[in-house]
Amino acid sequence: EVQLAESGGGSVQAGGSLRLSCTIYRYTFTKFCMAWFRQAPGKEREIVATIDTYGDTNYADFAKDRFTISRDNAKNILYLQMNSLKPEDSAKYYCAATSGVWGSGDYCYSPPPDVYDNWGQGTQVTVSS
Repeated sequence: EVQLAESGGGSVQAGGSLRLSCTIYRYTFTKFCMAWFRQAPGKEREIVATIDTYGDTNYADFAKDRFTISRDNAKNILYLQMNSLKPEDSAKYYCAATSGVWGSGDYCYSPPPDVYDNWGQGTQVTVSS
């Protein structure tokens, strides 16, 4: 069974940085989408950034130029480097992965429903002004 475990969340002042990590256990798919999502209280979950088998990435508009998604293939760890954090970035951040499902272009960023079927428990990020 695939398991995902996030870490690296915490409290930071506006303008600061955090790096989130997601360790992925027992993941053997050779083609995939992986992503970071976030959800703030009272708001819907939203996608933050995606990365696919070939290292292609996509970002939400609010994440462009501030956040970077990356993956250490050898260690099976997904990262999200977040710089210039703003109070509106406060949310619980989740990593997710597909079970061998992948598509070209922006498929990973705008997939069919329920394509991301492996989820972590989330890590809280709080940005104070």
